[in-house]
Order: sequence, then structure tokens, then C-alpha cells
Amino acid sequence: MANSIPPPPQWVTDLNTPPITKPKSAGIPDPPGYTGATTGGSKKQIAASKSAARAPPTTEEMDVLKLKKAWEVALAPVKQLPMTAIMMYMSGNSLQIFSIMMVVMAFKNPVMGLVATNQAFEKFESEGTKAQLLMVKAVYVAMQILALALGVWKVNGMGLLPTTRSDWLAWETARDPMEIAIPAF
Repeated sequence: MANSIPPPPQWVTDLNTPPITKPKSAGIPDPPGYTGATTGGSKKQIAASKSAARAPPTTEEMDVLKLKKAWEVALAPVKQLPMTAIMMYMSGNSLQIFSIMMVVMAFKNPVMGLVATNQAFEKFESEGTKAQLLMVKAVYVAMQILALALGVWKVNGMGLLPTTRSDWLAWETARDPMEIAIPAF
């Protein structure tokens, strides 16, 4: 008996064969901007439209696109601030594990962002964008400092910043009294 190969499953056959084109319904028009192969154009026109690809972008267009993307990266920390502020407000001012984790993240993320500023923008640098990226980087650093200020606000709200006079009592000298009152019995 010869080893015959079993026929492939139906899903393999369906996958390898192109779908059957259904006749176009006369009552449903094509959507705007759709140019199908059945729109009455000749095969030469269809082949010409497929071969006429877009021209590659010029260096100026690429620089403008890189600058737009760099601004998106620079303004990304500000988009996180409202949610971070709401989370910090909701976590309360008491010393609990959740509020401590929020404070750690409020300081860690901006510091890591400040350390990696050049790495965040190196993919956007080119000869045409080098001078313009300086302003974008300055805005990015300002946004990270704003995020740090939010963390400082939370730490102050928790009472961990020494901002009152009673926080510095250990370094104050005791006053010498001008006179002493001794009760007499």
C-alpha cells in the first residue's frame, strides 16, 4: 500500500485560496475615497495608480515630524500630573504604605526622567533639529521639575518637611529667664 498524504484541513484550504469575490450590490455605493478594482477603470490605470507610490519625505519634512514628536515627548510628563495629583489627594496625609509608595513614585519618575533627558531626545536629533531641540529639552526639564514639585507638595502635606518652628527645637537655645518666681507656702 502506498503512503498517501491525507488532504489538508478545511481551514488550510480556506487560508490558501483567495476569497470569492461577490458581485457588487447595485444599491450600496462605495464609501468616499474608496478606489476599488471594480470601479470601471482599465487595468492599465489601476497598474499605474499602484506603481505611483508616494515620494520619500524630504529632510525638512522629516525634521518637522521629528520636532513634533519631540514636543509630544516633552509634554508627556504634564499629561500624567492630573492623575498623579488625584491619586496623591486620595491617598491621604497619614503615613501608610500606599501614601509612602505614592511619594516614592512621585520622586522617582521625575528624577529618572531628568537623568535620561538626552536619551529621550537622541532619536529626534539631526542637523536640522539640533538647535530647536534645546527649547524642547528645556520644556521637558521644566515639566519634570513641576512633577517633582507635586511630590514636594505631598511630602509637605504629610508633615514630613520641616517647615514649622517646632521642627527645629533641637537646635534652638534655651532662653535665660530675667527673673524666677518661687511660690511661697
